Amino acid sequence: MSENKTPSTWRSATRQLHAGLERTEFGETSEAVFLTSGFVYDNAEQAAKTFTGEVEHYQYSRFANPTVAALERRLADLEGAEACVATATGMGAVSSALLSHVKAGERVVASRALFGSCHWIVANLLPRYGVETVFVDGSDLDAWAQALSKPTSAVLLESPSNPMLDVLDIRAISDLAHKAGAIVVVDNVFASPVYQKPLELGADVVVYSCTKHIDGQGRVLGGAVLGTKDWITETLQPFTRNTGNALSPFNAWVMLKGLETLTLRVDAMTRNAATVADYLAQASGVLSVRYPGRKDHPQYALAQKQMTGGGSLIAFEVAGGQEGAFAFMNALQLIAISNNLGDARSLVTHPATTTHMKIGAEERARLGISDGAIRFSVGLEDSADLIDDLARGLAALPRS
Repeated sequence: MSENKTPSTWRSATRQLHAGLERTEFGETSEAVFLTSGFVYDNAEQAAKTFTGEVEHYQYSRFANPTVAALERRLADLEGAEACVATATGMGAVSSALLSHVKAGERVVASRALFGSCHWIVANLLPRYGVETVFVDGSDLDAWAQALSKPTSAVLLESPSNPMLDVLDIRAISDLAHKAGAIVVVDNVFASPVYQKPLELGADVVVYSCTKHIDGQGRVLGGAVLGTKDWITETLQPFTRNTGNALSPFNAWVMLKGLETLTLRVDAMTRNAATVADYLAQASGVLSVRYPGRKDHPQYALAQKQMTGGGSLIAFEVAGGQEGAFAFMNALQLIAISNNLGDARSLVTHPATTTHMKIGAEERARLGISDGAIRFSVGLEDSADLIDDLARGLAALPRS
């Protein structure tokens, strides 16, 4: 857990390179990797005072580690948060944020449009511990107002959502949630820290799968939870320290390297995504396209208001249902089939049979996830090559 101590005059691109950097006595240019499970003390008295909190000293890498702390400082600085805790995975971040905060007898209200594992936590895990959970249509503010008319402990939402890229009004939902006594937890993975700042829009906690754009090169797993210093220290940190949801120092170091090129990569991927979305919108065999940067997105005006870019994800539907989607994906030669996203390489997945398979057909229908829906994470390839590959896939669609 670390605080933001970066000069306020630094701009985002500079912060991604320098925020939170503390060199050792050797003066290394790249951050050191502290691959150690534990730490030694000068004497028994120092050890005892470390455990009572009278002395600041690293104890054990499950609690804190210098490399992980550097990542936490940099992420907090980039997000505009007071503090950050890095976790082993993105789902570790989501589960820790909720489980550390809510208790039996309390309520959680969540947007229905969630990543499959997030949906499972709200629909299955929290009720096992006596927590009431309610799902709402994320774009329906009246539904939010009704659900939040009773005292509530936490609200969970994604914006844009996975996989259909619904854009939710974070400010309006946060205002309603705070009146109900809830904290607002926003999964900001699709927008990334580059294009959206949920804390500035009224959210209390931001969670990331750092595996996605932050590493962004398909190498390591990791997550992060960001919020106020008091909430992180008093609520989240005791939970993560004692349940063992710790990030590997090596993974933290890899993510520090990823942060150095985050804006460059996300901006280039977004330019590609905008070009590809325009192609798909007029391509034969494509029934619909959702991209927050296009004017035909149902929440385009809201996306323009709270995001500074359309992002690297596109959702589109091909003709022929699952058969058509499979034929399309199997014909691709450049774009890989993978359920990851935010990678430097372009990836497609079929949500109905992968990331959102377990929520069931009825729930998928409510979310607009058809059997022909495809989630496309656009990478850094030349956009012309991506369009050529998409044309190859569309040419393979079954003909009626």
